[in-house]
Amino acid sequence: MLRSAVAEKDALPSVVDNIVESREFQQVLDEVRQRRNEFDTGSHVPRDMIERFKQVGIYRAATPKCYGGDALAPAQFLHMIERISEADGSAGWVASFGSAGVYLAALPKETLAEIYAQSPDLVFAAGLFPLQPAEAVEGGWQVNGTWKFASGCKGADLLGVGIGAAGGKPRTAVFPASQVEIIENWDVVGLKGTGSHDLRVNDKRVDERWTFIRGGASTVDEPLFRYPSIAYAAQVLAVVNLGLARAALDEVSRMAAGSGITGAPKMADRAYVRIEIAKAEAQLAAARGFFYGATEQVWNSILAGNPVTAEQTSLLRLSAIHVSQAGAAVVQSAYRLAGTTAIYLRHPLQRYLRDSMVVTQHAFLSEGLYDGAGSVLLGVPPFPGYI
Repeated sequence: MLRSAVAEKDALPSVVDNIVESREFQQVLDEVRQRRNEFDTGSHVPRDMIERFKQVGIYRAATPKCYGGDALAPAQFLHMIERISEADGSAGWVASFGSAGVYLAALPKETLAEIYAQSPDLVFAAGLFPLQPAEAVEGGWQVNGTWKFASGCKGADLLGVGIGAAGGKPRTAVFPASQVEIIENWDVVGLKGTGSHDLRVNDKRVDERWTFIRGGASTVDEPLFRYPSIAYAAQVLAVVNLGLARAALDEVSRMAAGSGITGAPKMADRAYVRIEIAKAEAQLAAARGFFYGATEQVWNSILAGNPVTAEQTSLLRLSAIHVSQAGAAVVQSAYRLAGTTAIYLRHPLQRYLRDSMVVTQHAFLSEGLYDGAGSVLLGVPPFPGYI
């Protein structure tokens, strides 16, 4: 296979860290592969699997160091999510919200100290939309409403809901998970194991200090919390398609070594298969290089003490959109090469195909966001909320 020669080539040494190569992390990946049908059937990643993610550092990866967390460099965390997604897209998607600490860092310091008092391993999930109006009361807000797409909500310690906007950015109210009702209605074609159910809050009061502006200024002065939070949120989702694309190419490469059901020459002996595999590997490697290259460029600039520019934020967002689309295209190429064998629901390529297409449907990764990137490249104002 080309994996060692292309996908894991040492062109990106900062991405390959000891955590991902550790025996414990590899054991977690094996467990994810063994249980991915369970995740789909139950429409969520169970709490015991979330605990396994905690053990390998997923849920302290974006916890500030001042509260006992790791505050990992973005490329390191993204690589962890890429590898989990290779084992299962839903598990990778749920684990990606280990990055939520970059959002939560907009909370007041006293609230953060309370949140992390027991452990730096915090699981946060949120359903922000549609934004619901909240009644202003003394010292806080009275909250009612229903929200959609709360990925990973069944394994969360804290849950957030959107209660209006400030400066064009959603205000998020944070509650203990026990105070929020989960409406289990996640019946979808792909990423079934993410458990992205609806949330409902009935007449609950939340103090002002338990609300924050998503994408607002951080109260924590550490490098990770100067990295653009909305762009990072898009990246941690987009990288799921890198993992799925890698899994799809590995699967079709395994198939290529065997004979087809019609008695035709094995796939590896067909020129068109070899050509398409080579193209797909090149497409994946190029998208991956752009994605991690942009990440490292912005991160190194932050470490050098430079303020993040609009151009850098847009670069990260563009790389996320591109890698999401490129990863999905690679999965589709693998599916087409597999022929009729891949039409069975039990075939792995079915899972990769459906999961990868759901990734591209996310609002952070839609085709329309190319307009924002193009606007920045051409020096005209992008649409509100892009930067």
